[in-house]
Amino acid sequence: MDFTGKRLVHTPEGVRDIYGAEYANKQNIRRLFGDKLHCYGYQDIQTPTFEFFDVFSREIGTTPSKELYKFFDKEGNTLVLRPDFTPSIARCAAKYFMDATIPLRFCYSGNTFINTDNLQGKLKETTQMGAELIGDASPEADAEMIAMLVEALRNAGLKEFQVSVGQIDFFKGLCAQAGLDEETELALREFISNRNDFGAQELLEGKNVPADSIAALLRVSGLFGSYDILDTALSIADNDRSVKAVERLKQVYELLKLYGVEPYISFDLAMVSKYNYYTGVIFNAYTYQTGSAIAKGGRYDRLLEKFGKPAPATGFVVIIDDLVSALTRQKACPEPENRNLLLVYACDTAHAIQEAKNYRNDGFHTVMMKKETDEEAYRAFAKANNFSKVLFI
Repeated sequence: MDFTGKRLVHTPEGVRDIYGAEYANKQNIRRLFGDKLHCYGYQDIQTPTFEFFDVFSREIGTTPSKELYKFFDKEGNTLVLRPDFTPSIARCAAKYFMDATIPLRFCYSGNTFINTDNLQGKLKETTQMGAELIGDASPEADAEMIAMLVEALRNAGLKEFQVSVGQIDFFKGLCAQAGLDEETELALREFISNRNDFGAQELLEGKNVPADSIAALLRVSGLFGSYDILDTALSIADNDRSVKAVERLKQVYELLKLYGVEPYISFDLAMVSKYNYYTGVIFNAYTYQTGSAIAKGGRYDRLLEKFGKPAPATGFVVIIDDLVSALTRQKACPEPENRNLLLVYACDTAHAIQEAKNYRNDGFHTVMMKKETDEEAYRAFAKANNFSKVLFI
């Protein structure tokens, strides 16, 4: 094989091939996770792999323009490979369900694409699954979304994890009370998210923010843990917006107790997502042996109005590749059903075909091979290629 041939068999940086037992395992986890979404009555929706650039513009999307895969169609329109699903679902809901007044429940699965150099072990193409509840502004909707995520993760095989719940309006209320402009608020989010109190203090003092507001904002990074931190948050919330945010979290927690998922719940009011469209309750799911959240979600009550349909909404997404990686490292992957059968025959072909038909009718995924070498070679082939058994006839 010449140099060109060798180069052709490699994938670009940030993408990879998945096959055999590994892919079967990934598909099984997707199925198990999706089963729980369907149990809650969420209906599958498929949106295009690429959309117009404006669907993922800075005001709407979650990914900087420089990290989008952009290209042009024949008419000169700028198109984008989807970096995430939520704006696409919002566009679709606005197009087909403009007049709907009863809440809509959608779930989805597919690949997303982010063109970043800062991989840190992550892929540029990942598989995501998620759910969106559109048209319901209630605490019950927030609780349903979080409870469904917990149950779906458990159904996929994950046992030890936490869903950390925050409220972006708590932080925004404190920022508004302090009189921060948008640029300062965005810079402060970065410091608070990283729990960099020194950087936050330096920023706020440089903007001549009142001392009491600085003290309140600096306490945000320490507001994480059990339910009790919500009372601490109320003690420093000296504005209606922040108070209502904490009260909302308390309502959601009482509902989560009815679902029986409260052992998986913790709180973090320093969770101030960089995503522009989140407006209320937000949450991330974490498990050990992973460097970042395996699932993210929250309320985005003003996103759909950008597509012409004012409606509240909440949702979440799980990165299936990260979930598979976590389950593999924790040795907790559910065993996928394997009905792959290798039928090696030395008899006449007519008899072999009939036997293969019988096995296929019984639900076995049957491959026929004429015996041309020793049996051990076929057993080795079957083991390497995800066959559950080998039969010789």
